[in-house]
Amino acid sequence: MSYPFRPANNQPFTFDGLIGHMRSVFKDLLDARTGSNTHYTMVDAALGGFSVFFTQSPSFLEFQRNMALAKGRSNASTLFKMTEIPSDNQIRNLLDPVPPKEFFPLFARIIDGLYDLDYLESYRSINGTLLVPMDGTQYFSSTKICCKNCTVKKPNKGKTNYSHTVVTPVIAAPGSHSVFPLEPEFVTPQDGHDKQDCENAAAKRWLTQFAPRYRDWRISILGDDLYCKQPVCEAILGEGMSFILVCKPDSHKTLYEWVAGLETSGGVETLSVTRRHGKQLETDTYRFVNRVPLRDGKDALEVNWCELTTRNASGEVIYKNAFATNHEITKDNVAEIVLAGRTRWKVENENNNTLKTKGYHLTHNFGHGKQNLSAVMATLNLLAFLTHTVLGLMDANYQLVRQKLVTRKTFFNDLRALTRYLCFDSWTALLLFMMRGLEIVPPDTS
Repeated sequence: MSYPFRPANNQPFTFDGLIGHMRSVFKDLLDARTGSNTHYTMVDAALGGFSVFFTQSPSFLEFQRNMALAKGRSNASTLFKMTEIPSDNQIRNLLDPVPPKEFFPLFARIIDGLYDLDYLESYRSINGTLLVPMDGTQYFSSTKICCKNCTVKKPNKGKTNYSHTVVTPVIAAPGSHSVFPLEPEFVTPQDGHDKQDCENAAAKRWLTQFAPRYRDWRISILGDDLYCKQPVCEAILGEGMSFILVCKPDSHKTLYEWVAGLETSGGVETLSVTRRHGKQLETDTYRFVNRVPLRDGKDALEVNWCELTTRNASGEVIYKNAFATNHEITKDNVAEIVLAGRTRWKVENENNNTLKTKGYHLTHNFGHGKQNLSAVMATLNLLAFLTHTVLGLMDANYQLVRQKLVTRKTFFNDLRALTRYLCFDSWTALLLFMMRGLEIVPPDTS
């Protein structure tokens, strides 16, 4: 496979190369204009939206328009390869009709590149599978603004609420702070369905659409108790994937009745491990059983169940959770299965929480539109996060700058200030400028 973002020195995934590939994808975006007023291109509109999220600067394009007037050029053209800079309203109008799926080839291109270059091999977990936690997160809510794709809730009392939710699968691994967002799936009203869409239905749509592409990668889907239902589990297995899902007693009474019955006859196996956590001793107690019904009924799917209870030295319970999985459980692998199951939190902490609280402002209304704008903006935000993650993994200059500027806040404050006042010939030139100011010795690229 040939990667358009690989430079001459064979270093993969440079920023300039990624922007080049974005241009090639964005030129094929739906252009709904029918008149002769097509001054701004869809490429410039999409790159303009992406640049705001990448720099975490809502005013980035305004600054660049002023810079272009004063200096004859701007970072919008040199860094993001924009030909012209549309206004914010023009960007919203151009992107509103575009289905978010038209941006998905960029996720595929980046993730396929990581896979083919073996950067994901270190992420493999139980039985050599890659862990893909899934979770739905709300990114828009209003009692006034709405579009045809909103989820509508009409309470008995109070105002009607309009919202948007997206299911955000990521590739994650225990012990790694980096996650790689995959193509999202949006919770939206579906044609031909009277009932409103829900997170589980969106998750099943994601499996139908994307599992064929990832099936051969050997995937274990992770999720909370909401996903631990027979239709979702059967959909995962039907697509050739595995699952490790949180399994709570209140929502799986039949399963826990079987576990209780088997325990009285010695059918539940137990493993206890005492370990040191800092200066304290903690004891992990695993209980597990294979082949119990997920629900009541003759057609119930059989799953394997395991539970972890962690106690401190005084016997106080400090953690307890249980999981259902199709992976066969033994004393040799139960700890690994539980560790993999607990990795599902990374989609909330390292992905959704980062997007909401670490400068990407996922829940900010950058533009709601009448059709797809809200989802498109969320998609570009995810792409910006994925791009920064990949650069942090593969761009040596970026790594050195981030090591010096430890916090995201400091890094993005500097990025916003520099691009507001100075124009750089390239992303590499910007990083080298930062490195000189921080007295960082550039890496040897000979």
